[in-house]
Amino acid sequence: MLGVLGAARARRLKTWRSGRYLLGTLVVATVTLAAAPLLCIPSLAQPWAEQHRRRAGVLLGQPVEPRPRAARRNLAWLVTQVVTGLPAGALALLCLGNLFLTPVITALWWAFPTAPWLPVFSVGITSWGTALSLGLVNLVFLAALAAIALPLLARAHARCCLVVLAPSPAEQLGERVTELTRTRTDVLQAHSGELRRIERDLHDGTQARLVAIAMRLAVAGESLSDDPDAAAVLVRQAHAETEDAMTELRSVIRTIYPPVLADQGLSGALSTLATRAGVPTRIDIGPLGEIPAAVEAVAYFAVTEALANIARHSRATNASVRVTCNGAQLCAEIADNGTGGADAARGSGLDGMRRRAAALDGTMKISSPPGGPTVITVELPCV
Repeated sequence: MLGVLGAARARRLKTWRSGRYLLGTLVVATVTLAAAPLLCIPSLAQPWAEQHRRRAGVLLGQPVEPRPRAARRNLAWLVTQVVTGLPAGALALLCLGNLFLTPVITALWWAFPTAPWLPVFSVGITSWGTALSLGLVNLVFLAALAAIALPLLARAHARCCLVVLAPSPAEQLGERVTELTRTRTDVLQAHSGELRRIERDLHDGTQARLVAIAMRLAVAGESLSDDPDAAAVLVRQAHAETEDAMTELRSVIRTIYPPVLADQGLSGALSTLATRAGVPTRIDIGPLGEIPAAVEAVAYFAVTEALANIARHSRATNASVRVTCNGAQLCAEIADNGTGGADAARGSGLDGMRRRAAALDGTMKISSPPGGPTVITVELPCV
């Protein structure tokens, strides 16, 4: 019973969305026809076409990425919008209008059976029983027609608009070249920054400690014959400094390529990482197969950064990590039940994740509405 009610509700919602889309299309087509001379200007046609392109994408549930300016396609869409949008919207208006007017006319006939203007709308109605039965038949017929025809008509129109406005292969190639150029610049900047960070860590940390060790050992060597006890103290201090220097050096090495990846692979490394996360973390790793080392490193650092952000900022009580690989693409999904609001534009860590993924021609997507939950999806090509 609940399943039937749920299906009926979904059908009503789908019909309402389709009808709203078609009525909006009627308005858009009317405005397009009225303002055709102005909309022939490329700077005005582009945003006008993009707005309806996004509406079509929302109806079909398809993501619509911004596209380069294409004057010819925009003009073709203006013609298509008028030719198809006006009749499609008019049919939707006729169907939904009659669906709304049927109970109104039935009720008016019952209230004003002798009104001089009512026979224009109530041809064939001679009694209250006739009005009620015909009204019910009309209502059922129009509701069924709307439920069947409006979604099909709306989706057909939306697909037509997306096809007309879709970038050509040459435009897609140009956009791809632009994206690769930008990604290459980001990678070079990130690589230079990483080299500067490693140099700074080694210079300020490990190198300073090694200099201190060398000085202590030199002083110990000079004082060994005169004051063996002082020399022994210096040697012990140098030994302690050596341990600290090794710890810092291992820390620097981990930021270049974590040894745990080499020792345990990505599955083991992520499992170890989950046990050390700041919040209880459930991990689900499918069969991964052979994965390039660069892909493993980016996935590991992405999960590391995401879990660190969850512990620091999200106020989450639990998190999950799911990693799958279909042979051609590795997908890592990190989710939490925190407060949401994560934005790569405001956080250097998330932006670093995006840059690492882009360096391998991968993507990072964030879904983090206010109030949560937050889901970060990193997709990396393995081929």
